[in-house]
Amino acid sequence: MTAAHPGPHRRVRQHTAEEIGLLTALADLAALAVEKAGLLDRTRAEVSELERDSSRIRTSLTRMRHVSEAHGRIMNLVLAGGDLGSVAKAAADALDATVMIRDQGGRCLATAGDLPGLVEEAVAKASLDAHARRRPVLADDDTWVAPVIAGSEDLGGLVIRAAGGLTGEDERLLELAAQSVAFLLLMRRSTAVAEGPVRDELLDDLIADPPHAPQQIAQRARRLGVDLRRPHVLVLARPEGGEQGRAVVWASSYAYRLSGLKTVQGGCIVLLLPGIDASAAARAVADELSPLLGHPVSVAAAGPGESPDGVARMHQEAGRCLDAMSALGGTGSAASVQDLGFLGLLLSDDNDVDGFVEAAIGPVLDYDAERFTDLTHTLEAYFASGGSPTNAAEALHVHPNTVSRRLERIGELLGPEWQKPGQVLEVQLALRLQRTREVLAKSRGPADPTRQPGPPERTG
Repeated sequence: MTAAHPGPHRRVRQHTAEEIGLLTALADLAALAVEKAGLLDRTRAEVSELERDSSRIRTSLTRMRHVSEAHGRIMNLVLAGGDLGSVAKAAADALDATVMIRDQGGRCLATAGDLPGLVEEAVAKASLDAHARRRPVLADDDTWVAPVIAGSEDLGGLVIRAAGGLTGEDERLLELAAQSVAFLLLMRRSTAVAEGPVRDELLDDLIADPPHAPQQIAQRARRLGVDLRRPHVLVLARPEGGEQGRAVVWASSYAYRLSGLKTVQGGCIVLLLPGIDASAAARAVADELSPLLGHPVSVAAAGPGESPDGVARMHQEAGRCLDAMSALGGTGSAASVQDLGFLGLLLSDDNDVDGFVEAAIGPVLDYDAERFTDLTHTLEAYFASGGSPTNAAEALHVHPNTVSRRLERIGELLGPEWQKPGQVLEVQLALRLQRTREVLAKSRGPADPTRQPGPPERTG
């Protein structure tokens, strides 16, 4: 048999006072060690938090320094006479974004980069919110709108697209950039107002009859930064109601912005602007001025001209155009002499018959000349027969279906509304003018070498 192991020692052991004192001392040491370890952990955590705070402060200071330096660069551009394009580019570089500067009507004044797929409705809503809150507002995922304001006056806005988003410091820089743009716009306006009397006097002299000394006028224009040797158009704008003062202030700024001239005569604002498209100039003035005033503006334009001597003539043509628009019930609209069709031919001092014929039936004449067709004679026969394809076919000795097909082709060339009353009258007048020119060209003959050649004859 194996011997049984002795069982556990279960008797009570009495500890001596020395042992109890030793255990107590060991417990105190253990408690102190635990407390010190906890204190060390807390100290380490506080040190880590302080390090993070210090890093955030250094980052914030760096960003604030970046904001300050970027704002300084933008303001230096403004004070040095920089234009809106330079300011837009500086802001775009500082924000690493695309920047567009717009006026109060939403039209682009300058841009740095492209903004494809811009949702105009969202931008318009954000612009209203931005001006109400007087701070930048997010229009969509990556597009912001910042208000450009001076006091309570709306001067426009900045549209910014930043793919990486904007930090708080970026938003502050955006506000400062908007303030810089507002300052530049106000400086422009102040300069325009200060030079206003001089510019008014120069344009008054240009449209005077008889005109003043051309050489002196050209020198005065160059001092104002206006090159009268370049093509320019003349625009007359007549506010229909309300006070004229706000329109005049706007006109001074507008003319200065486009390197043009402005004056006021007979209740109308007169603008001499660089360009070759009088119709586009009239529409641009109406589109910007009418919303600003809150009531209609009648705008007429004439030109282009390429010398100081032609300004008085353009002023007279634009005045006749404005009177014709009023007589035709076109108050509050915008048009040029060319837009009035045959009326413009009568109102213009140039009597540009070639231009009128080309605008009215040019595509038909070109089609006949290129394909040796007879659409022009078909048109003449159609009108001579009172608009009857059957009677026109008899006069032309062709089948009525042939006339119908030719009329369809004419509709493709002249547009679907060529038989509407206004356009059909111009087509008929152009046909008569073209036929008269052909008759005169044939009767003139090649015998007279002193006669100046007329416009090239088109074959029907």
